[in-house]
Amino acid sequence: MDRAYGLALKSFNEGGLPIGAVLVRDGQVIGEGHNQRVQQGDPIAHGEMDCFRKAGRQKTYTDTVLYTSLSPCMMCAGTIVQFGVPKVVIGENENFGGNEEFLKSRGVEVVILDHADCKALMARCINERPDLWHEDISES
Repeated sequence: MDRAYGLALKSFNEGGLPIGAVLVRDGQVIGEGHNQRVQQGDPIAHGEMDCFRKAGRQKTYTDTVLYTSLSPCMMCAGTIVQFGVPKVVIGENENFGGNEEFLKSRGVEVVILDHADCKALMARCINERPDLWHEDISES
């Protein structure tokens, strides 16, 4: 999770949203990414999506674990289910309660760490950049 947090911090320092994700197989990182909606002007460049893109094509995801600094939105949760990722470790879900129940209902193991640094960074982003946050979660 520390690696996902570091990617979230990188994104925040670039002016983006602080969300990082790391995909792991057998203890080895096969992909990592961070939210780049602002940096790339790409509305679907969420942290998890960037991570999957950087992991490239995989024959299977059934032996992977996805670490993400923030609870996944529906788009990212849908991708997790579509690819068959069996386990998602979430840094925090206090600032954004994503789609844990959706994931669980489709057989995904969900672990929430309540990671203090992930929570503090996201809270800072929401406080300092509310317009950006509301744009990301599609709230006016």
